[in-house]
Amino acid sequence: MEVHHFDEKLRCSFQSMHQGYPLETLERFLQAREGNVLKANKMLLDCLNWRASNRIDDILSKVITPNDVIRDSQLIGFSGFCKKGRPVFVLGVGRSGYDRAPLDKYVKSHIQLNEYRDRVLLPEATKHFGRYVGSCLKILDMTGLKLSSLHRLKILTAISTVDDLNYPEKTDAYYIVNAPFVFTACWKAVKPLLQERTKRKVQVLHGCGRDELLKVMDQNTIPQFCRLSSKELAKQKDPSLDMKVNYFSPSHPFHLQLCKYIEQRTVMGRPLGHVPQPSFCVTFPEPDDESTEVVHVIESTLERLAAAKKGMV
Repeated sequence: MEVHHFDEKLRCSFQSMHQGYPLETLERFLQAREGNVLKANKMLLDCLNWRASNRIDDILSKVITPNDVIRDSQLIGFSGFCKKGRPVFVLGVGRSGYDRAPLDKYVKSHIQLNEYRDRVLLPEATKHFGRYVGSCLKILDMTGLKLSSLHRLKILTAISTVDDLNYPEKTDAYYIVNAPFVFTACWKAVKPLLQERTKRKVQVLHGCGRDELLKVMDQNTIPQFCRLSSKELAKQKDPSLDMKVNYFSPSHPFHLQLCKYIEQRTVMGRPLGHVPQPSFCVTFPEPDDESTEVVHVIESTLERLAAAKKGMV
C-alpha cells in the first residue's frame, strides 16, 4: 500500500512537472545524461522523489518571509521574451549579497521562481507563440563582483546543484555581461573542468553585450545594464527609480505578480481555522564531484588573486 501510494505521488508530481508535455520533459533528462537511458531514468526518479518528499508541488502556496529582504539581496528579475519566445531572466550576480537571510531561504526562493517559470511563464509563452516553449535564457550581470565574493560560493553552489539535478536543460544559455577581471580569471581556471554541454551554454560577452544580445532578443527585452555602457549609465539620473528598468526591485511588476500569485494560492489552500505553520523545509541535494572541484578551483583562484593584490599594496 505504501509503495503504491508513493508511486501515485511520483505520478502526480511528474504531471505537475511536465505541464502537458511528458515526452519533451523526458528528452530533457535524457539530454542531461548524454543519451544514457539508465542514467536518465535514475536522474528522473531521484528528481521525482525529491519533489515528493519536499512537497515541491505545493511550494508556490508557501510564503517566504520577508520577501523584500530576499529580493533586495538576491537580485533576480524578468525582462521579457526572446525572439523564440523563451523567458529572459536577469541576475545581478555581482551585486547580490546573499547576506540578509539564511541559505535555505535563498534556495527556496530560487525554487519558487523555477516553479513559477515552469508552471506559469512557460505555458503562457507556449500559448502565446503557438509552439512549445520549455526553456529560458539568463543574463548574468557581473557588475560589482569583487574578491570578497568567496562567501557566496556555498549558496551559489546549492542553487546550481538544485538546477542541475532537478531542472535539467531548462536554461539554454547563460550570457555573462560586464565581467570584471576577477570573473575572467575564475572562468579561465574553471572552464577546462566543465562538460562540453555546459561550456557551450555559457557565453561571456564583450562589455555590456548589447550587440550580441540583439541577435537573440529585441531591444525592449534587453535589460538597461546591457543597453548602455558603464559611462552612459553613470550619466543617467537614477535608473533604479524606474520600476520598468529596475528589474531587481520588489516593486517591479514581475515580482508583484509573483507575490500576488503565491498569496492567492496560499489563501486558497488554507482551511478555515488554520493556524500558521512554521517555515517549511526543503532538502538540498549534495553537489556532484564536478561541482565540488569547480568550487575548489574558484576558491583557490580567488585566494591567489587576493594574495597578489595584498602583495601589491
